[in-house]
Order: sequence, then structure tokens, then C-alpha cells
Amino acid sequence: MEQSPFILVKRLETQVRATLVALDLYNLPADERKVVKSLRSLLADSRLDTRDYELSETRDEQLRYAKQAKERLDVVRKHILLASEYNIFGAVDVAQLTAQIETIGERLI
Repeated sequence: MEQSPFILVKRLETQVRATLVALDLYNLPADERKVVKSLRSLLADSRLDTRDYELSETRDEQLRYAKQAKERLDVVRKHILLASEYNIFGAVDVAQLTAQIETIGERLI
């Protein structure tokens, strides 16, 4: 059975947060801290976008939220790549998370 985009985003958020929670924000350099905080916020917004997509009552709403969710997920992917430059995520993590983001995008209309 295929999982809904909302469930997949929640799973993605959980995985990314599991890595981020191990970081001490106050001991990170400013650039890294900014990326981590931004990534957390983007993940929460992505979750809300997919929730709104799934709760849409009209096709127009659904299309609007799908577009918004895809755009935000692309920014999440870019932030994961940026975080990998600071060794927050390894190459395998980046590949896995990117594949998950692509799967979510494919399920949004």
C-alpha cells in the first residue's frame, strides 16, 4: 500500500530531526546554526504543505498546495546538501533523503 505524501514527509522530518537533535546549536558556527534552524523550519512547513494538500477540497486548492509543497521540498533538498558540506549529513544520508524527497514529489499530483 502506498503511503500518503503527508506520512512520507513526517517520516522524512523524523529522520532529519534525529540527526539534527544530536547537534548542540549553541556550539555551532553561525553559518551551520543558520542552516540547521532553517532546515528544521522548512521541514515543518513541508509537513504543513502536504497536510493542506491532502485536506484540499477543490482541485485548484490541491494543485496550489502541491506546487507549494514541491517548491519547499526542493529547498529542503538544497539545505540537506548544504548541511552535508558541514558534515552534518554523509553522502549516503544525502542520497537516501534526496530519494525520499523525490518520491514525495512524485506523489503530489
